Amino acid sequence: MTGKTVLGIVAMVFLTGSGEAGVKKVLFGGGCFWGIEYAFSRLDGVKDSVSGYSGGHVEDPEYKEVCTDTTGHAEVVEVTYDEEKISFGELLEFFFKVHDPTQLNRQGPDYGTQYRSVIYTTDDGQLKEALEYKSRLERSGRYTRPVVTEIAPASEFYRAEDYHQDYVIRTGRGCHINLDFLGKK
Repeated sequence: MTGKTVLGIVAMVFLTGSGEAGVKKVLFGGGCFWGIEYAFSRLDGVKDSVSGYSGGHVEDPEYKEVCTDTTGHAEVVEVTYDEEKISFGELLEFFFKVHDPTQLNRQGPDYGTQYRSVIYTTDDGQLKEALEYKSRLERSGRYTRPVVTEIAPASEFYRAEDYHQDYVIRTGRGCHINLDFLGKK
């Protein structure tokens, strides 16, 4: 095996999950990652949700860099899920309920390209399903403005600093995410 082959295998394991049957990953961004991470962590079938950065051109960025709006990265959450317990379609439906996909480069009080609405997929099936879902959503009349969610294959995911992980749980502070439809858990 060449070094390039080994890297290719490592990249595939990274993007598709842990190698467990039925376990997959996808990246969602919908404004500040604190609320998105917390929201997805509450779903049955989600094994892990991790705050981080993706979609940009700077390798291994830090939060302060991403906040300059010059790295190209979005604040995202890497969601690891068991597709036998929750479908990708259910994750899409949930994602579009917890943020406003018609706001370009912002959510709530947060402004900048790092707060853009994104779905970075880890396989062709997810990509196709996300694009079809967005198209149906646009045709549904649910929104009066265009859905601006960027949908693309995932690139490198960079885990955010430890103080961003489980932020809502640790601090009790939330952000723009509306979870009223979930009830108490």
